[in-house]
Amino acid sequence: MYKRINYSIITILGIVFFIPLLWVFITSFSTSKEVIGSSFPLWVSNPTIQNYIDAWNTAPFLTYYFNTFVIVFGILIVQLFTITLAAYAFARVNFRGKNVLFILFLLQLMIQPEILLFPNYQVMSQLGLVDTKLAVMLPYWASAFGVFLLRQTFKQVPFDLDEASKIDGCKWWQTLWHVYVPSAKPTYIAFALVSVSHHWSNFMWPLIITNSDENRPLTVGLAKFAQSYETGAQWGMVTAGTVLVILPLLIAFFIFQKQFVSSFMHSGIK
Repeated sequence: MYKRINYSIITILGIVFFIPLLWVFITSFSTSKEVIGSSFPLWVSNPTIQNYIDAWNTAPFLTYYFNTFVIVFGILIVQLFTITLAAYAFARVNFRGKNVLFILFLLQLMIQPEILLFPNYQVMSQLGLVDTKLAVMLPYWASAFGVFLLRQTFKQVPFDLDEASKIDGCKWWQTLWHVYVPSAKPTYIAFALVSVSHHWSNFMWPLIITNSDENRPLTVGLAKFAQSYETGAQWGMVTAGTVLVILPLLIAFFIFQKQFVSSFMHSGIK
């Protein structure tokens, strides 16, 4: 009984969230007359890819794609390094005030990113990094969520493996690389999925810190594209640009769907 109710609720919510996505896809293949003549077109009588051609030619989407890949994976690579070292320190290294420091570290999870926009901008301005890809990446190179997630995984590694590696003459970084990192593979995958999806769709901070197309990611580029005089009220072009932005994430999700679910189950995220 309860399972049927849960499945019904999930199905209804799935349909509700799918409707805007369906509208975007249908509109992106519709002509201007069809979009204006119907507030919510359920089909396309004369599908066309001209909206995609016009959108691609109007805005430098290739540059936006390059910037987004550099920013997203530049953040992820540094995050994997920093959260690994921090999680190992909090899980296995004994030092004075460790628990207090860890609680203070977790307080970052309670701070809304919008609160830090102004101080972050001041710091980047003083460093002379405004309107650079580095400025977009720097505030996210440390992740309290990633440290917490990885620390819980490292604490589950038996001490016997740690002691055995020390007896074999391994240094702490060798133990970390050969014992802890392999055991946390599902956690790394789960965190990587969260990080990539979040920073791919991040909008507010890149909007504030970038001023040129050479450094804007896809989300900011799409906003500027939708506001430009070339597009105006041409919803076909705007929705085509939207599809160009979200399509890589959708493709990645469908390809790695099983890994996406299994990684979260093994990492302990409920």
